[in-house]
Amino acid sequence: MNRMQIGVVETGRLSLVPLAVEHAEEMAEALSDPALHAFIGGTPQRPQALRARYERWVAGSPDPSEVWWNWVIRLREERRLTGTVQATITRTERGRAAEVAWVVGTPWQGRGIATEAARGLIAWLQEKDVQVVRAHIHPDHRASAAVAAAVGLAPTGHRHEGEIRWSCR
Repeated sequence: MNRMQIGVVETGRLSLVPLAVEHAEEMAEALSDPALHAFIGGTPQRPQALRARYERWVAGSPDPSEVWWNWVIRLREERRLTGTVQATITRTERGRAAEVAWVVGTPWQGRGIATEAARGLIAWLQEKDVQVVRAHIHPDHRASAAVAAAVGLAPTGHRHEGEIRWSCR
């Protein structure tokens, strides 16, 4: 699959910056609240563990049939990294499909950052000829479901590992 380079995606308040290993220390702090992991799983990671994860992500998928695109969310006004957005791109019978995800650190939640970042990501993906956009959301994660609905995704009857698949309307 095309290993197209990603660039910075600008929205009203945010810059979605291609993820780099050097973001690990600031992101470890941004994602350090254990409550943040209630629905996404895992626990907060120390900078060195996050650095190792980011090294894998930056290297790209070992599966040639999929591409990983990852960004950090920079809130320009505060000059802070506040979370991440990501898309895993595959080919389907309908064309390119993206499995998207977002996470925003607890101190920045409730400010529309996840919605703005997801909206910017999906608009960018559509410009890159991605026809299908999906997200998998825990059925009890109301905030993430609200983001998905706000960016034009709707729940489907499909479940995967306990999560509901949301897809383009």
